[in-house]
Amino acid sequence: MENPILGRHAVCKFKPAAVTETAVDQLVAAFEAAPCGMHQVEDMAGVVVTDPALRETIEAASNNACYGAPLLFAIATKNDSSFGDRDASAAAENIMVQAAALNLGSVYVMSGALALNDHPEILSQLGIDQGYSLSVIVAVGQAAEPAAVPDRTHRYKLIRR
Repeated sequence: MENPILGRHAVCKFKPAAVTETAVDQLVAAFEAAPCGMHQVEDMAGVVVTDPALRETIEAASNNACYGAPLLFAIATKNDSSFGDRDASAAAENIMVQAAALNLGSVYVMSGALALNDHPEILSQLGIDQGYSLSVIVAVGQAAEPAAVPDRTHRYKLIRR
């Protein structure tokens, strides 16, 4: 793929095959390279979930919002952070673009993250500290079906001056 930014698209059906450790390491590096507001790196934390039992627990609590992906990045932010949700979104985008560069599919899952915040026992299993809440989950894996990349030109109003 020439440009993973333009080739990235939401994948809502994944093959069960595990993501390689090399790919996970590259996705982690993309997460860690994300910008953060005012250099407040302590306002965000990520959890890489590959354990099948924990993924099943997350799927059950989130109404299958992660589409059975074999890899989940759960991104939490401090509850009182001014930039947390924005930082989490930037980190999620980095993960998704890197996934596209690795020919993996991904999807931004906000509803599942918010649902898990109602399950303190799952947050504890994830290692999410008190005072933090999940902002987003990025589900990653091999797409079960090929998808046509939509034409996104002229998608938003853009003014050039």
